Amino acid sequence: MRPDDLFEPYAPEPFADFSDASVNASFRAALERVRGELGTDHPLVIDGQRVSTDAWLDSTDPCAPDRLVGRAAMANAKHIEQAFDAAWAAFGPWSRLPMEHRARLLVKLAAVMRRRREELAAWLVFEASKNYLEAIADVAEAIDFCEYYARESLHLVAPARTYHWPGEENTSFYQPLGVGVVIPPWNFLLAILVGTAVGPVVVGNTVIVKPSPSTPIIASVFMDCVDEAGFPPGVINLVTGADADLGDALVDHPRTRFVNFTGSVATGMRINERAAKVNPGQKWLKRVFLEMGGKDALIVDETADLAAAAAAAVASGFGFQGQKCSAMSRLIVVSDVYDEVLGRVLDLTAKLSVGPAEENHDVGAVITERQYDKILGYVEAGKLEARLAAGGGKAESAGPGWFIQPTVFAEVPPSSTIACEEIFGPVVSVMRAKGFDEALALANGTIYGLTGGVMSRDRARLERARREFAVGNLYLNRKITGALVGIQPFGGFNMSGTNSKAGGPDYLRGFMEMKTVSERF
Repeated sequence: MRPDDLFEPYAPEPFADFSDASVNASFRAALERVRGELGTDHPLVIDGQRVSTDAWLDSTDPCAPDRLVGRAAMANAKHIEQAFDAAWAAFGPWSRLPMEHRARLLVKLAAVMRRRREELAAWLVFEASKNYLEAIADVAEAIDFCEYYARESLHLVAPARTYHWPGEENTSFYQPLGVGVVIPPWNFLLAILVGTAVGPVVVGNTVIVKPSPSTPIIASVFMDCVDEAGFPPGVINLVTGADADLGDALVDHPRTRFVNFTGSVATGMRINERAAKVNPGQKWLKRVFLEMGGKDALIVDETADLAAAAAAAVASGFGFQGQKCSAMSRLIVVSDVYDEVLGRVLDLTAKLSVGPAEENHDVGAVITERQYDKILGYVEAGKLEARLAAGGGKAESAGPGWFIQPTVFAEVPPSSTIACEEIFGPVVSVMRAKGFDEALALANGTIYGLTGGVMSRDRARLERARREFAVGNLYLNRKITGALVGIQPFGGFNMSGTNSKAGGPDYLRGFMEMKTVSERF
């Protein structure tokens, strides 16, 4: 049987049409069911067992900070050792299973999450302030990672292509690395958690997952799905708690074989540096996979469909409050159409509603008070550097949560703070370029290289962007967020990460090493 014949062809999980009254009502019912489960305790998961601890980490709703989403157990050094014991004990039998056996478990996990997708999405609404579409899209992406990696893993079973030598049999094949540490972020709190865990796992590794302390509860709910799907104990282990207690300890540990991280540049650089050190008892060089930040730009030239360009800019800049590494934070417009594009963007921005995610507003709360204060600090800096065109402060009428007005700055200088640093919030800098040459230079004038886009009808310019726009994901005549698993492999250049390309055909091979066997007869 060929690998492509084992499962039905891959296709991305569809989202949901919330303009349909029945779909909307069904999701609101799921919200009410999950509301009844808020405030409960969520232990660690080590070797398939729920492990409670003496200390607990509160996870609260960003839209209503006095609402407890749940309490996650806080792991300590003892639990870290237990997790490594479990993961390494499971690695042997798990790695020896046929690839198709592990792939079937991923397909089963996808089926479990598909049956529970409204419940999972409801947790995202409460824990991360995702509106209905953002929440369901997050769950759909998690399902996609399982389905896609299950199928891609089957292509790694056959020996690698090598040439023959007389009198010998020579084979080269891929084998898993061992136990890895998975550190996902809070923004795609289910999708990236799932993708960064099941990718290494399907090719035979075992993992210890340490989710963000801002969003630990969905990780516990995911582990319920792992159990329901029938994964053996110890294959996926969950330790929750404070970064200061867990982060360095997991990265530094001599039994860590690889680290799969998504998050900020500062943390990614710290992980990269610490993982490079060989600690006592360590007998390998750790592999590190980093997906970090972006300062993503959308270029609009004078030939573009300006209505479509403005819509793409607003969707890319303010979707999920701008809390995406792929979010557009710089809109670079050539002078001939600058005023018109800015006017259209301001009109669309003014129509965005801000309020609690459970009411399905366009813009919800940012994730934490710390992030809220940080973003407002950038807003104040922007007021000194550029012209405030929209927003510019707290959205106090939205409620008691961490709400910030969708903010647009105009005539932003290229060297300004808001044009150079990743803000990770609902703040867009609109920059003027004399022409396309300068626009492209401005877009590339950053340490990052994650996503970018060009809105133009000029074929020569589009082709030039394909060659010269230095980003890992380039979007032409569409928004610059929303990469689909298996269709737009995701990952960037420069300080945006190691370009491991999640959801792409090369991703799984990173978590394997090649062994060559020669036998002379």
